[in-house]
Amino acid sequence: MFVLAPAAGAAHAHDGVRVTVTPSTAAPGDDVDVRVEGCEGTTGAARSRAFTADAELTGRDGGKHPMYGDATLRAGLDAGTYKVSVTCDGHEHRDAGTVRVERHEPTREPTHHATPVAPVRAGGGGTAAFAAPAAPGVAQAAGENGLGTPYTVLGLGMAALAAVAVAFRGSRRRTDGSSGTGTGTGTSTGTE
Repeated sequence: MFVLAPAAGAAHAHDGVRVTVTPSTAAPGDDVDVRVEGCEGTTGAARSRAFTADAELTGRDGGKHPMYGDATLRAGLDAGTYKVSVTCDGHEHRDAGTVRVERHEPTREPTHHATPVAPVRAGGGGTAAFAAPAAPGVAQAAGENGLGTPYTVLGLGMAALAAVAVAFRGSRRRTDGSSGTGTGTGTSTGTE
């Protein structure tokens, strides 16, 4: 009897150990952070039936600062509150904290999703031409960033043809205009 009394007193001396689990309510398979206050040492472990393995705890300045660790909740846990015990200072501190487990029911998504049947005609002036399907044999590559390569090449080719046509027409006018001026008197002979 005399030997057990000091052991009981020593156990009571270490009852100031507290565990905080964050988040305090988590789902099976979630990771949680474990914070332990009141241990004199700088290392320890937190244990619970809810954890896949003991949370290794580390801290500094023994007892002046909390110790921290992390754990993963078991995947097949039932909803409920699970006790957390801590081993530090060479002692075990039973039921120093708790973690609450809640199972999240999967959200039910609607079975029917509304999808557009045809594109909306919204005017747009000249943009309607770009909504036309591609020519046979040309892949339509319109995406988020524009119409795609086939339309880009087509547009550049048309711009080049237009530039050549304007340049050719301008050079013909200068040639016709310079040869028909003659002496510049502007008189007509009327032989036609």
